[in-house]
Amino acid sequence: MDGALAYLVVAMVVLIMALLVIVVRTRRAATRPGGAPPDVRPARGGAHRLTAGDRVWIGEREYAVSGTIRLVEGDWSWSQYLLDDASGAGHRLSVEGVGGTDLELVLWTAEPGATVTPGAPTIELGGRRYTWSETGQARYTATGETGLRSTGTMRYHDYQSDGTARLSFEAYGEEGWRVARGDLLDPADLAIRPGREDH
Repeated sequence: MDGALAYLVVAMVVLIMALLVIVVRTRRAATRPGGAPPDVRPARGGAHRLTAGDRVWIGEREYAVSGTIRLVEGDWSWSQYLLDDASGAGHRLSVEGVGGTDLELVLWTAEPGATVTPGAPTIELGGRRYTWSETGQARYTATGETGLRSTGTMRYHDYQSDGTARLSFEAYGEEGWRVARGDLLDPADLAIRPGREDH
């Protein structure tokens, strides 16, 4: 009788463990990165197709896409999405590359009070030193609420620091430099809820 009881106890423990594994896997499948609601999709394949009205989660924070700027320089192209959140700060998400390991996502925050200008090999801002990485000029097409003409040219200077920190200077048309600091994102930290079902 003791042997049968021990066998029954072991069987019950195995059954309980199996049920716990199933519950944990089901809960993981029902959530998305950063605590986003379960009806969003990972961004890896969809970051290039964002449009005004889409909702984006980066970590724990939710943003609404208000406008899109598509840029072309030679045979290279990339996109920038203007993001609105409750803070009212100027955010944008840049998406470069075709996907996989070469997909680069950077979350930018405007620095409207910055007094630095581009051109030097290194720039100090906010206690961090940035090193020049590239300079160029691209043609752009803007849609949604961007505050820009629908087409035009954009000049830029990009700087980097510590691998993941970024600093950008952009000038659209004849306007002055817009300064923004950025952070390189892991695509797994981004999730999207389309504003419409048809894209």
